[in-house]
Amino acid sequence: MTAAKRVTLGIDLGAGSLKATLVDETGTTLAEAADPIVTNSPQPGWSEQDPADWWAALCSAVPRVLEQAAIDAGQIAAVGLSGGAHIAVLEDAAGQVLRPAILWNDQRSAEEAAELHARAGDLIIEKGLNRANPTWTLCQLAWLQKHEPEVIARTARLYISKDWLRSRLTGDWTSDYSDALGALMSDVGSRGWSEEICGLIGWPVESLPPLRQPWEVAGTVQAEAAAATGLKPGTPVVVGSNDTTVELYGAGAIAPGQGAIKLATAGVVFLTTANPEVHPPVSCYPHIMPERWYMASGINACATAHRWVRDTFFSELPKEDAFAEMDRMAAGVAPGSDGLIFHPYLMGERAPHWDPKLRGDFIGLTLGHGRAHFARACYEGIAFALNDVLLAAKALSGATFADMRLLGGGARSANWRQIIADVTGLTVKVPDNGDASFGAALVAAVGAGIFATPEEAVAACVRIAEENVPDPGRHAVYSRLFTLYDEARQGLTPVSHRLHDGD
Repeated sequence: MTAAKRVTLGIDLGAGSLKATLVDETGTTLAEAADPIVTNSPQPGWSEQDPADWWAALCSAVPRVLEQAAIDAGQIAAVGLSGGAHIAVLEDAAGQVLRPAILWNDQRSAEEAAELHARAGDLIIEKGLNRANPTWTLCQLAWLQKHEPEVIARTARLYISKDWLRSRLTGDWTSDYSDALGALMSDVGSRGWSEEICGLIGWPVESLPPLRQPWEVAGTVQAEAAAATGLKPGTPVVVGSNDTTVELYGAGAIAPGQGAIKLATAGVVFLTTANPEVHPPVSCYPHIMPERWYMASGINACATAHRWVRDTFFSELPKEDAFAEMDRMAAGVAPGSDGLIFHPYLMGERAPHWDPKLRGDFIGLTLGHGRAHFARACYEGIAFALNDVLLAAKALSGATFADMRLLGGGARSANWRQIIADVTGLTVKVPDNGDASFGAALVAAVGAGIFATPEEAVAACVRIAEENVPDPGRHAVYSRLFTLYDEARQGLTPVSHRLHDGD
């Protein structure tokens, strides 16, 4: 391979935007471009997107990233894609999309999920490693069979989100095991589709794509797609994987015990493991690294709670200035916020309590507290909630944590990073690059032969930009406060339920 062909393009379809990133063989980001994606909610609890919007965003972002990097499309050695798990696109025999794609956070299939778990929960967990709930494609398809049978009758092919986008580039029809598992329709024994699970809803296995490794070349950019995107015809495109899988990989958390915390709209905790760790409702997925797996679970309100505190207590400032002032003021308050404790349950809570009726609160308020205390208590409360997930993972699986990679917009705050390190007692590392589009580009680099193995790509390209080591004294303070945080959560749970129910 010539030196001019040692650049790869990673494309990630996120919940709110599509991002394209060009990366060279050293892991240096050459350029980035993103376009927003609109989510529609036709009914309460529903969440859908039009796949045509995904393709339009790709056709907008890719030419811009090429222009920003000032490189010719012929220099791209390969393209890698990632996208949200559990998001199915249904096509008819003529290749027409039959309906909008149902997203992972859609709740319409709760009844079908409960029925599937009651009827065959043990089988689904044994083969699919996860419990049926409305997040998973299996349950969404069961809902469609009941409510939109005409769509199901016309379905000839099922794609997962990143696979449908890739098919617009190459014309191929394939997927990877991580996305098959994310559909909750796979078999851990064969690492293929499960006829038994599909049979629970009468789903024809022949409508499901063949499975290949994420770094395998699925096809090449076709002439029509090249004209629409600015890519060169014949450019290899690898299979790719779902966004959380490539994100964890791109952060360099590839050895057992290495994990990541993502400070995004929701807060997510990941842990790389040597073997499948099956502890529903905690999710279990295959890693990009062969013979590796990872656990994933999270809290409902992370950046959401952060934004709420900003908008509530710092509303007189422009939004970006408000974040900076909130961070500055929080840094000036001693650990523990002078006894002010925040439970960030503004949207109920997922892990580890799985209680949609929990309410957020500030407790311990005195006349001595000002908005600087509320700012720091916000950071600390979210850190306590994430620590709650970590402790539950340890209790469930006996897992040990070596270090945590910190991802997402919140990782830019040195103050927040240190609070997370001090609360958890773990060293927190911030990768120089660490989002899903970067991870997708690394997977593409393996497929292009720039690197011989996924491990080699991480060794060459992943660098740690910042590191926060826990302070023993502050960790001791936070350990005592976490006990109060948890006791208060237990004591206030009945009150939360009564408030939710209108009692």
